[in-house]
Amino acid sequence: MKNYLLAVFTLLTITLYGQDGDEAAILEVMSKQEEAWNNFDLEEFMDGYWKSDSLKFFGKSGVTHGWEQTLARYKKGYPDKSHTGTLNFKIEQISPIETNSYYVMGRFYLKREAGDAEGIFMIIFRKIDGEWKIISDISC
Repeated sequence: MKNYLLAVFTLLTITLYGQDGDEAAILEVMSKQEEAWNNFDLEEFMDGYWKSDSLKFFGKSGVTHGWEQTLARYKKGYPDKSHTGTLNFKIEQISPIETNSYYVMGRFYLKREAGDAEGIFMIIFRKIDGEWKIISDISC
């Protein structure tokens, strides 16, 4: 019985540590996105997204399908630094969905010359080829 409890405790510790490591890696992706956005580097910002036609972005204007189309949407909506301004994320919750998938819920804040903006988001991350990528983004 003692060995069984030790095995369960060890497995639980490894599982929780793995989740913490995954969460830290996901938060690092989002931190890099903030930095890229604040440097008006939309292509680098998009590095956090899955470079696939299956990427889905749902915003005020509806659903955008695909990485290229999502980048084009960002470029149209944020044509210059006065529109991108300074981005800050506030993470409200990050939780596993299944193995190698998490959802992140939070708020975004844009301080900018074109007028400040803020909203909410829920994004889904999946580990693809060893990297955490956003596969779905709902922002409004």
